[in-house]
This record gives sequence, C-alpha cells and structure tokens, in this order.
Amino acid sequence: MSSLAGWSYTAQATIWKRSSVTNDYGDPSFDAPLLIACDYQGGLSKRLGDIGGEKVVKNTVWTEYALADTGDYLLIGASTNPDPIAAGADEVMQAIRYADTFERTADDYAILTGG
Repeated sequence: MSSLAGWSYTAQATIWKRSSVTNDYGDPSFDAPLLIACDYQGGLSKRLGDIGGEKVVKNTVWTEYALADTGDYLLIGASTNPDPIAAGADEVMQAIRYADTFERTADDYAILTGG
C-alpha cells in the first residue's frame, strides 16, 4: 500500500467475489467475504422515469483493491455474513483503474455500486 493510500483509505468495506459455481436454479454463489481498506462517497440509489426504474450509482468506493468486477457485491463497513444480499451489500457495476501518480506502488480503483 502506498503511503498516501495508508493515510487516506481509513474506512473498511466488505467485498464478496462472485464464484463460478451456481446452485440448481442458476443463481450465483459467492466466495467468503473479504475486508478491504477504502474511502467512499454515497450517491443516488434509483431514478424512476415514465417507463420504469433505472440503475444509477449508489456508492463510489476508492481503494487499492484490484480484483473487484461487475457482479461482485460490496458493503461499506465490516461484515462476516456469507450472504451479501442478507448483509445488505450492493452489486458492483464497474471498477475503474487510476494510476498511482505519486509513488507508483499500487494503482487505485473506484468501485461503483448500483442500488
């Protein structure tokens, strides 16, 4: 972790990686929850229009955790619950990579979740 990340990523989030294993109904399963260092910003959770709802960004989480992917689940805060839905986690919509401009130790990521 870069010294700047150690100074700024003082919050915790829990991420559940989507497993390649599915149940009998085709629903995904998830790996055990993993705690990551981060910072975050809240946003909107849903916008309703004339023809229904639209997913929009709910939370943005900044971290050096590089393995988040669409379909994973993320919760701001710590959780040991093996079920991300029961824990209240939100689905990862996108992870965006940013350069570690100052130290070139580890890139930073913005993980966007949808509500």
